[in-house]
Amino acid sequence: MLDDKHGLLLDERPRRSHKALHLLGATALALVALSWSPFAPFPRRPPNAPEILAKCASLHVPAGPHPDFFSRAVSDRFVPGTKATLIRNATIWTGREAGNEVVYGDVLLDGGIIKAVGTVSGVVLRDPNVNEINAGGKWLTAGMFDLHSHVGVFSMPDSRGASGDFMSSDGPVVPWMRSIDGLNTHDASYELAVAGGLTGGLILPGSGNAIGGQAFAIKFRPTAERTPSSKLIDSPLGQTVVDRNHPPRWRHMKHACGENQLRYGSRFDSAWAFRQGYEEARRIRDAQDAYCAKATTGKWDEIEKVEFPYSLKWEALVDVLRGRVKVNTHCYEAVDFDQIVRLTNEFKFPIAAFHHASEAYLVTDLLKKTWGGTPAVAIFATNGRYKREAYRASEFAPKILAENGVPVVMKTDHPIINSRDILFEAQKAHYYGLPTNLALASVITSPVIAAGLDHRLGYIKEGYDADVVLWDAHPLQVGATPTQVFIDGIAQISSPYTVPGVKPQTAPRTPRWDRESAAALKYEGLAPLEPRRRARAVAFVNVGNAKERVSVLNGRVVQEHEHELGRMVETIDLQGGHIVPGLISFGSRLGMEEIASEGSTSDGSIIDPLMAGVPSILGDAGAAIRAVDGLRFETRHALLAYRSGVTAAVATPIGLGVFQGISTFFRLGEVHALAPGAVLQEAVALHLTIRRPSASLINYTNGLAIPSISTQIATLRRLLTDNVQGETGRLFTRAAKGEIPLVLTATSADVMAALLRMKRDLETKEHGLHLRMVFNNANEAHLLAKEIGEAGVGVILTPIRPFPTTWDERRIVPGPPLTKETALTILLRHNVTVGVGIREEWEAQHTRFMLKWAMEESSGLLDEGGALALATSNIAKLLGLDAAEDTDFVAYSGGLWHEQESKVVAVLSPARNVVDIFS
Repeated sequence: MLDDKHGLLLDERPRRSHKALHLLGATALALVALSWSPFAPFPRRPPNAPEILAKCASLHVPAGPHPDFFSRAVSDRFVPGTKATLIRNATIWTGREAGNEVVYGDVLLDGGIIKAVGTVSGVVLRDPNVNEINAGGKWLTAGMFDLHSHVGVFSMPDSRGASGDFMSSDGPVVPWMRSIDGLNTHDASYELAVAGGLTGGLILPGSGNAIGGQAFAIKFRPTAERTPSSKLIDSPLGQTVVDRNHPPRWRHMKHACGENQLRYGSRFDSAWAFRQGYEEARRIRDAQDAYCAKATTGKWDEIEKVEFPYSLKWEALVDVLRGRVKVNTHCYEAVDFDQIVRLTNEFKFPIAAFHHASEAYLVTDLLKKTWGGTPAVAIFATNGRYKREAYRASEFAPKILAENGVPVVMKTDHPIINSRDILFEAQKAHYYGLPTNLALASVITSPVIAAGLDHRLGYIKEGYDADVVLWDAHPLQVGATPTQVFIDGIAQISSPYTVPGVKPQTAPRTPRWDRESAAALKYEGLAPLEPRRRARAVAFVNVGNAKERVSVLNGRVVQEHEHELGRMVETIDLQGGHIVPGLISFGSRLGMEEIASEGSTSDGSIIDPLMAGVPSILGDAGAAIRAVDGLRFETRHALLAYRSGVTAAVATPIGLGVFQGISTFFRLGEVHALAPGAVLQEAVALHLTIRRPSASLINYTNGLAIPSISTQIATLRRLLTDNVQGETGRLFTRAAKGEIPLVLTATSADVMAALLRMKRDLETKEHGLHLRMVFNNANEAHLLAKEIGEAGVGVILTPIRPFPTTWDERRIVPGPPLTKETALTILLRHNVTVGVGIREEWEAQHTRFMLKWAMEESSGLLDEGGALALATSNIAKLLGLDAAEDTDFVAYSGGLWHEQESKVVAVLSPARNVVDIFS
């Protein structure tokens, strides 16, 4: 049965389809008997009649597991020689009872399946040599499943060969394409995903086609066969040839609507492409049914010499109409949902899930009109506004969807978000109001229900696949890390490192967001983000554990008592919260654009002197473009970050080549650049990027050639030493003298080594220069930590959790549980000043949680103050930010600044003489 409130399937469902299967089988036998009857009409039954009748009967067999599946003693994926594992004394989140059931006890893994849950005693083991693990009360869950992943088809590191099998360019409707035919088994993402507790995923084609082809569900563990087929969960899932003695396994297909389809025309064209494709599939299906109707009634003369209607190109779409395919639809806006819902009712097929679905929370009643029942909605937690159709995305969407009975799934769209971080999506959704049980379900049970795999995945239950994760903390605590991951009963981490110390084993208590979520609905995703009010005199009470009182006048902390602050004093109870400096964001285009894919909202890209001719009217200033001249204020990214404790940002001109220009330091909460205190420092640092071209970068630069690394460094050396005339020359002369920091974005240790050598050469007596050099990105900086520290070079890690996006980032230190050290800890141990950055604007909103993650992974090297410094004082030191006296402070209620219990309620701004109040 279906739990309408939470959209979670209970245990009865799989067996209901078995009865239907037996009934259909009996019907098929009766039809065969009828065809053999002496009373059957002339002409005689053809020799292949049994085959035809069996084929006809199989057309109506519902998809699902074989009836014997539930009595299996060994998994079909079991690897002989795998020892049984007994996990004792665990806190077990079973996934049952809508995600509310928690069992304390043991779990036995044997034969690739879960053999016992609870108190394990007297169980006959396949192998007496049992591996025993004492969980010590820590949490055990089923492995997570990513319903929207491109692992293996958009492979990392990014290259033309690895990521070129993403989708087809054969037209808008290509249901015959299959993701398994391009699945790369050498993707670096598999191991990292497993290290995050992700054991499998649905590998979708890209969204460039209205019907993009067939998707395949795989497990992420390496196999002895080393083949894509050996990774399939329900092999031969989605294959053309089906054993008619068994029910077909669920198949999967990718649909897409909206902006991505504009390459083939307008939304009109896309809708017609859908209808045309489905009409062709309906024609074939109806022809098959008509053919079978004649066969089953013995009208053999009417189909004599007539082939069974079939098309290899369209058979998968025919299966959609027969209800045997889980359709996953990339869809953002109400107009597109409406189009697809009408399509489902016109052609009568269900949707498994809408993906991305930025406006789904605004049209929940429409979703419920989908033919066959309400689909799940697979979304990001906070990633939005990267294109127009994602502009109304809300962090409260998971909460609102769940409250309206729509199943919620959190996904990564890997590599858009590193699949290793899928749990972070659930943690953020929980922070913004998704209940504990549904937040866990959103990455464990709900995605496998949507994929039709809930008969074997998603639950800690006897007979289910032995894909389980043992955590060091409650999984919804930011920083929770697997201590071991099992797939098919096989331990996946050879020597897992567990960070010492006691971690919280209860779900975090999160703030209430009722007012904010109501505003998201009222304003259709565009609720006002400005402070609710501004005050001059504020008294904060219950500050910190000491229950202290903090008085603030004109944005500054003062010693006066309440009666001395004036009659307009406002009192705010922080409920044990703290007041700390505002965070600084670095690395994204925050302040330079509103919507990444909408050029009209952006400052635009600068002209790179090494890649294209600089117009003569610009003179030699092509490398000296100033970000302050292109600033945008009051973007939703900026205001959301401001409401989340990030009060200022460093913005850099948008450059796709070598030269990035001069950054600026600005306050996120202001309305325009001329407002008092809006621009904190006009010129901050000189920025360049030293990199090799990647497959993706070539696309973004419209094919313009990026010069060699040696050419880029030679150019930099000349500009620093040859007293080049003009504005660019003066700028680089300042950098050469150390008057302005030189920020070099580089990922490869080889590139950074060359830059360190250049710095050493230029700082000899011969040249007498002094470079205040900072490496940004720096995923491989740990390989040169000693040399970087000795050279006095700073590092801004962007992102803080590395991912091998390009070949030059492949030598990462992944951190726990794969390694004890992280890039951050290695650099800190060599006395390198380290800051942290982000790559995309939406990430600024959860900067404080990333800092907590860094602290949790540091094995005690970072305390709370050290973690805070990564996005405050360290950034200021590295970039020479001279606006310390203008620092804003942030008041958090309910807990420490880095905890999920806390919520930003106010920003204290002494430079502007106000307190911005959000509560």
